[in-house]
Formats: sequence, C-alpha cells, structure tokens
Amino acid sequence: MKIVEQVQELRSTLSEYRQAGLSVGFVPTMGNLHAGHLALVDAAHEKCDKVVVSIFVNPMQFAADEDFDTYPITPAEDEKALIEHNTALLYRPRRQDIFLSDLSKQTRVEVPELSEILCGLSRPHFFSGVATVVNTLFNRVQPDIAYFGKKDYQQFLVIRKMIKDLAMNLEVVGIETVRLNNGLAMSSRNNYLSSQEINQAAGLYRVLQHVARICQNNSHTYNEIEGLGIRELKEIGFAIDYLSIRRQSDLRAPERTDQNLIVLAAVWLGKTRLIDNLEFSLASS
Repeated sequence: MKIVEQVQELRSTLSEYRQAGLSVGFVPTMGNLHAGHLALVDAAHEKCDKVVVSIFVNPMQFAADEDFDTYPITPAEDEKALIEHNTALLYRPRRQDIFLSDLSKQTRVEVPELSEILCGLSRPHFFSGVATVVNTLFNRVQPDIAYFGKKDYQQFLVIRKMIKDLAMNLEVVGIETVRLNNGLAMSSRNNYLSSQEINQAAGLYRVLQHVARICQNNSHTYNEIEGLGIRELKEIGFAIDYLSIRRQSDLRAPERTDQNLIVLAAVWLGKTRLIDNLEFSLASS
C-alpha cells in the first residue's frame, strides 16, 4: 500500500492508474477504522481495479463543544487494516493541505433542505462541513465510484444530492450498516462507551425494529408511532435528539401512499451521541 500526504503525489499516482486503464474506487474516512469502514473497502474491490482510502479528521464538521480534540486517532492500526484489505493507496492529507488557516474564510458547499432537517437541526454546521471536504476530496481523487456507509443515511443522501446538483462524473454507492452481534451499529464513537453502555446502546436498534413492525401493521399514525418509539428509548436510558419516520428517497415526511420508508434516530447515552436507522417497506394495499 502506498501512503501519500501531498496532493501532487496523489495526482501522480492516480494518473498512473488512469493511463493503465484502471478504475478507482474511493472510501473517504476519518480514520479509527472498524469493520464498517472495511466493508466499504471490500465493496470497492468488487467493482474497481484500485481502491483509494482517505483519512482526514475534518474540523469543519465539528462544533466548538463537540469531540474534535478527543476524536480517536489510530494510524498504525488503520494502516495495518488497510493493508490486510488490499488497499492500493492511502491518502492522508494534513489540515493545511485541505483548508485555509482561517476556516471562516473557507469556501463552503451547502446542500439545502436535506442538510436542514434531522441531524441538521441540532448540528447545523455538520453537513456543510462534510459536503465541503468530500467535494475537495472528490476533486483530488476523481474516483469512478465512491462508497459511503448507510448508517449515516442522511449524510449519504446529502452527498448523493451534491453529486447530482454539481454534475460530478462519479457514482456513489451506499453500503449496509455493519453491526455488533447485539445489533449496535459499528461506529468510531462506540469507543467512548463502557461495556455496560455498549449493551445498553444495543437497545436503539431494537426500538427501530419495533417501530418498523408497528408501521407495517398499519394500526397507528406515524406521529403516534414516533411517540411510542421515543418513550421506549427513554425507558432504556437514552436522551433523545430525534426519532423520525421518513421516506427513503428524500427524507420527507411520508404520506400513507408511500411504501419505502426509513426510521432514523439520534440519541445520547451519557456524553456519547449515537445515530442509527432502519429501512423498511410497507405491503402494497
């Protein structure tokens, strides 16, 4: 595996791939890699000749009171895992290679509507920060296909809309969430949880499954079902940011005629914020 920090070396290596007629799959990450990230790498291998992974902890997507300074950084373990998964190139830019010194003067990418709901309500800075950096990485790597985990479903749709609106010449693929045996979605922030909290956190997915089953039984309004789900989460011990039933396609509130739905939730367990979702379909009436 080749490791590069400078954009000139990145472009030189990618040019060699292009001249050889090789396709490029790209997995952007913030490091502290786990089985969920590595599933993206494996998926990229299925369709692409070369797999490029970036590791960059993006300060633009953290608010002042969030965990940027304590976000787990594990370079040696990340390199070992990527080598084991046959990654061709690891791009690890420094902050000064991506941003101006003053972030307030940095050009930003805004994706309206999708960025303003759900996680965007409590983290208004987040999706602009993600879209800006992912756009920069796309411009540098110019992949044929980019891979994102669907645990961050809203982020996946934001990136997909950015690609469409800016007429970017690449495909984006969402990969299903990888979970622990107890159902908890893999996340770098799981490192903040104690063993007891990991068991407790698994209740989030169980509640999402219950909400989906109630929707499929078609016996309550969506507002009533959301209320039931929120009460169940509180009983487990979560503080609630939101639990919401939406359409899969655009995250708008569903009509009764909509068949393909998703329930999404963001909660706090102690000082750790967790998100998860579950896609499901209703039987045609």
